[in-house]
This record gives sequence, structure tokens and C-alpha cells, in this order.
Amino acid sequence: MRINILPYSIVIGLFVLFIGCEVPETELVDYEANDLTNFHVAFLVGEGFHDGETFVPMGYLTSRGATVTIIGVEPGEVGSYNSDFTVNIQISVDDVTPENFDALIIPGGESPAWLREHDNVVEFTRTFFEQQGITAAICHGPQVLITAGVMTGKTATGFEGIQEELEEAGVDYYDESVIRDEHLITSRIPDDLYDFTTAIEQALLETRETI
Repeated sequence: MRINILPYSIVIGLFVLFIGCEVPETELVDYEANDLTNFHVAFLVGEGFHDGETFVPMGYLTSRGATVTIIGVEPGEVGSYNSDFTVNIQISVDDVTPENFDALIIPGGESPAWLREHDNVVEFTRTFFEQQGITAAICHGPQVLITAGVMTGKTATGFEGIQEELEEAGVDYYDESVIRDEHLITSRIPDDLYDFTTAIEQALLETRETI
């Protein structure tokens, strides 16, 4: 089963605001070569999400042609902790399977601490990760992965405030803008969003090359 949604106009506007004016001309890539059509990406979001860490990668991937679905504990509106923005959780993790998606993205903010308290979210995340799905988490996002028990022996980064928690979970922590360890992608803060988002894009494109 594939979950399809209509594009979010606000997503594109926020993407332009946060990213569009900052990408050096030498780093612009060929849209046709990097078309993400037919890729399905899940954003795991809960109350207290970080607006930029959600809307920027969402807008970027949507602009490349990816289909985005917002999943969470249950359908309904949730708010950002750092602005007045809200998003609608479109479908519960109970009503999708990891096979529905090519990538799972976990934004930061206060949302991960809330999400990790829900067994259905943790189980979905664990299963998705163990099936080698591209899993990307920024800022506090890795907290969900820690609770899922999948971070032992991984090389990763995250917000400096969770460094100790990551290391206690068995992570080899580095203070870098983005770290990719096989199908795991992690970043620290909103300033890392370009590196974070393009790393997700690259990982998706690599899966196409192996088909």
C-alpha cells in the first residue's frame, strides 16, 4: 500500500525562505538528474516539532518529486514548539507499514521526547530501521532511535544536549553537520539542514542506482 498526499504550498514557501537563497550557485544540481518521483518519504512528527527541521526537508524533497506523508501517534493537528505553525498528522503509525516508505525522517524539537513515550511509534521505528530503510534524524530526533534500541555501535551526531545520551546508547558521537552510517543519517541543528537534506536525497538516489 502506498500513501499519497496533495502537495503542501506552505512547505515550498518555507523551503525557499530557509534554504533557497543560501545555496551557492556551484552547489546547484540538475533537477532532472535528481528526480525523486516515485520515492515515498514519511515524516514522523508529534506535538512540539521544530518547524524548520520539518518544513525545510519536506519542501526540498517535495520539490524534487517525492511523495511525503506525515505520520504520528494518531491523526490530527499538532503544533510547533518554536512558532505558531501546525501540521496535520495524516495517518497513524498503526495504519502503515515500513514497506510503505523509502525513507523515514525524524525532525527535532520537543516532538521526539513525546514520540518516544508511545510504544507503537517506537516499534514502527525499530522495524523500519532493522529493514534497512533510510532513516534520518536531526537535533533531538535520534532520541526516538535510542528508545528503539537501534543505535548501539553506530556513528552519529545530534544536538549537543543529547550527546551524553547518545554515547550511553553506544553511539560513536561526532560534532559534525551530517554523518551517514550506512542507511542512518543524522544532523545537529537547523544550520545543518542543507547538508542533512541533500544527504537524504543522495541516499534515495543511490537506492535507485542499485535497482
